[in-house]
Formats: sequence, C-alpha cells, structure tokens
Amino acid sequence: MHNASLPSVMTSILSSLKGTSSVIQSFVLIGALCITTVDAAPLQNTSIAAIPQPVSNNAIALVHSNNKSYLLSFMGLAPEKNHLAVHNHAWALSLTDRSSQWQSIADVPHITPLAGRLASIAIGINDKAYVFGGYTVAENHDEVSTIDNYQYSIKTNQYTRIADMPVAVDDTTAAAYQQRYIYLFGGWHNDGNVNLVQVYDTQTNTWAQASPIPAPAVFGQAVGMVGNQLVLCDGVKVQANINARRSYQASPVCLFGEINPDNHLRIDWQLLPHYSVAANINASKSTITESSVNPSIANIAESNTAKSNTAATATAHYRMAATGIKTTTGGQIVFLGGSDNPYNYSGIGYNGEPSEPNAYSYRFDLATKQWLAPQTLSQPSMDHRGLVCWQGSLLRVGGMLKQQKVSSKVLLSTLAQDESCTQ
Repeated sequence: MHNASLPSVMTSILSSLKGTSSVIQSFVLIGALCITTVDAAPLQNTSIAAIPQPVSNNAIALVHSNNKSYLLSFMGLAPEKNHLAVHNHAWALSLTDRSSQWQSIADVPHITPLAGRLASIAIGINDKAYVFGGYTVAENHDEVSTIDNYQYSIKTNQYTRIADMPVAVDDTTAAAYQQRYIYLFGGWHNDGNVNLVQVYDTQTNTWAQASPIPAPAVFGQAVGMVGNQLVLCDGVKVQANINARRSYQASPVCLFGEINPDNHLRIDWQLLPHYSVAANINASKSTITESSVNPSIANIAESNTAKSNTAATATAHYRMAATGIKTTTGGQIVFLGGSDNPYNYSGIGYNGEPSEPNAYSYRFDLATKQWLAPQTLSQPSMDHRGLVCWQGSLLRVGGMLKQQKVSSKVLLSTLAQDESCTQ
C-alpha cells in the first residue's frame, strides 16, 4: 500500500514473555517448541474460465440467484501496476453453467474524482454483493481511503449506495455472520491503521462497533469464519522510528474470536500461537476478552525474543486468501498463499525487494483448536482480497503469481470428501 522506502522488517519472533502470567508463558513456549515441517501432497487444481483481463487486488464475492451461482470480481489493478492501472471495472461468471465465460457488468460507482480503487473488500449474501472501502491512487502517488460502499444486485446489474462506513478503511478483511451482518476487521484509514471491528447490518442499512481487535492495528490481514467462530491472522503494522520516517512491519499475530450468540457486537478474543511456529497446539488458553485486554498481552505474539534461548521465528504473510469450511467435526479456517514480504501495490516490498508468493496452505481446526500440518499449493499466489468456496473447491480469482505477474487465472484448490463450503 503506502509509499515510503523502508528497511527490511518482514519477520517477528515470539517473546520470552517476561512479566506475563505463567499460563501464557507456558502456552506460547509450547507453541515455540512444536515447529513442524510437513511436505503434503499438492492440492489439486481443475479449470474455470480465466477472467477477461488480468487483475490483482480485486474484491471478490459469490452470490446466488434463480438457482445459479455467480462469481464476481470488482475493481483492482491491471498488469501495468501503476496509478493508471487502478480501475473500477467488474465481471461476473456463472459457475452453474460449466461452459460459460466471464461477462462485463456495470462499473463500480464512485464519489471521488478518481474512479479506480484498490484494496476494496466484497461479501456476497444471497443474491446481493456488498462492496466496501478501498483507496484511490493519484498521479503524485497520494492515496485516499474511500468512504462510499455499494450493494450490487446480480438480477438487475445495478448498484445501490449503502450507508457510509463510520471510519473509512481499505485493506481491511471481512466476514459475514447469520447471512445478515458483515464484519470489517481493522484496516488502513488515510494515515494509519485502526483496530476497529465495524459491523454493517444488511437489513437495517446501519453500522455499529463490535469488540475491537486486542492486538496491534494492521492492514492486509486475512480472516475466515464458520458459524460464530473466526480466526484473524497477520497484516502489516506501522512502526515508529527515532529520528527516521515511520516504517511498515509484518505482524505475525493470529487471534481466535467467538461472537456472543446473544449479542453480535460482543466478540471474545483469544491469542493463538502463530501457524508458522505452532502446529498442533491446543489454543484454548490465554483468553483475551473485551473487558480484560492488557496491552502487554496483546503484543505478546510479536515481541522480539532475541534475548530468549527459545527463539522461534514467526513469519507473517501479507494479503492471504482465507475463508471458513465445514468438516465432520465442525469446521476449519483456511489461509492460502500471500507473501512474507509486505509490498506496495506494485508488488515491490517496502524494503525495496520484489515480493514472491507463498506456496502453502494453513488450516486451523475449530474443534481441536489446533493448527494442522501445512499443505503445499500447486500454484503459489498473493495479493488476494478474499477466497470463495464453491462446490468443494476454494477459488482464488486473479492476484499475483511469481515475479509479481498479475494473473487472469481462477485457481482451484480441491477440498477433501468430508469437507464442504459454508454457503
């Protein structure tokens, strides 16, 4: 996203936790000692029609109308990867008709002088898609978070402007609850990150604030949800520096959240060991609730352990694709791809080094509260704004492939026979 030239600060290490409770010390220490490396079989890919124009950083959604399912892509970045490549074009593909091709749909409206947007997010509920936020990029590289949001109807191919966000954010992440509420977790607001959880009610066209995220505010994070349970991981935080410009630093933090069934604005948060260092760890300890958030605990997972003899490096991934899936025991949250080198929209890291996509899938099992062994992706990718699950496959639409190549592909990762989509 943002345009400073910065040093390399892409990884963080779990802390020695001096001064925290013995329970939390033990919990994170176990996570640090249980690093696993597993070479799983590549997830299988089949074929879906390529999008008409390569696009990255696009908002995607799945909607259903007249017994058909449609995959939608809104706005994003064309292959030139400059300010002129930022657009507001949109496409739709009928997934139900196997031989169908992508069709252009109405461009996304805008209230700003510049039409194109990056880092928007979209959520599909029934036959409507909801498109939120994003930022514009001017010729002088000024970036402005946009406040306007839209409901798109696949039936009429029309947009309706919905209520503005209380705090305009881009590079946020989103999930839907009860096919009614849409949660926006954190993100960037013009000059800095926010740790807000902004909740849009699709029935009343109103916004409310849920329990905030008890961790450093970030942009470019990923989230997945099954029922009222969610996992939120990673992103990029702003780092203040003495006698130097601020920098952007990867934030390897994962949180488990549970929405109160009696109050959708109350989320009980738990700190999780990071997937990159803690496979198969019971994460039911170290509970963080709205009323008991301690700043020292909220920063545990990204403190530096250079002074610790149990140093285990946690690696965050920027702009992963994520969603929730159903299993016979409940559900899992799946994270695919992303990059361990946070970057501006061009795909060049804030450290000046080209970013490359991650080749792994990470899963958190909600029944056991454990990270499972990572799986290898047959096609690494990054720069995603969502992940769609449809008929037993996970769909990544566009994004960037190796050497920051903007892609027109729809990449499919096949679920196991006992796994299914939540929609």
